[in-house]
Amino acid sequence: MSAPTRPARKIPPLQSGDRLTRDEFERRYHAMPGVKKAELIEGEVYMPSPVSHEFHGGPHTDATSWLGVYRASTPGVDAGDNSTVRLDTDNEPQPDVLLFIQPDRAGRVTLDDGYITGAPELVFEVSASTASLDLGKKLNVYRRNQVSEYVVWRVYDDAIDWFVLRDAQFDRLAPDPADGLYKSETFPGLWLDAAALARRDLAAVLAALARGLASPDHAAFASALAARRPV
Repeated sequence: MSAPTRPARKIPPLQSGDRLTRDEFERRYHAMPGVKKAELIEGEVYMPSPVSHEFHGGPHTDATSWLGVYRASTPGVDAGDNSTVRLDTDNEPQPDVLLFIQPDRAGRVTLDDGYITGAPELVFEVSASTASLDLGKKLNVYRRNQVSEYVVWRVYDDAIDWFVLRDAQFDRLAPDPADGLYKSETFPGLWLDAAALARRDLAAVLAALARGLASPDHAAFASALAARRPV
């Protein structure tokens, strides 16, 4: 008489506060197709609450539009909205928006099974305030994994924090004193009118970006990326 067959063991659901390996985190995430966002930060699962349009959804769309226009104008650069990033064994964040140089243009990330592995050159998070996860554990994780530039939009505070990696530390990027615009050091021509972004004036944000895209620095960067294109 054969032994009774044991029922298949169910995959436990993800829950905020779970401490998991990255492999187990992915296994549970894939078993929950209804979950739209979950992150593994320093080995702990974070699942955000529903978000409002005023303080996240709308600002997120503006940030995505800004980076999307830059991507459209800069062949060899790609952008992602809520893309999962495999940073290290304890960290698999899902940034609001990110920008990276494509692997075939000598970028730093790879695409494994469609997932980004490694540190994107730029990460953008829409945050509530300075008390958020984005300016705590995530900042340290991104710094340690050598994300080149990290931008946090503190919507409640109408403020932008733009960090640049220098000597393994995040330094604050100051706006250009000549015109008050933030200007990326990693992506020439990526210019940001932070005041316009804070007041949700997307037309003014894109007008400032257009000036950056017309700059000689952006033209030189685009030419350099084109030269890296595989034959």
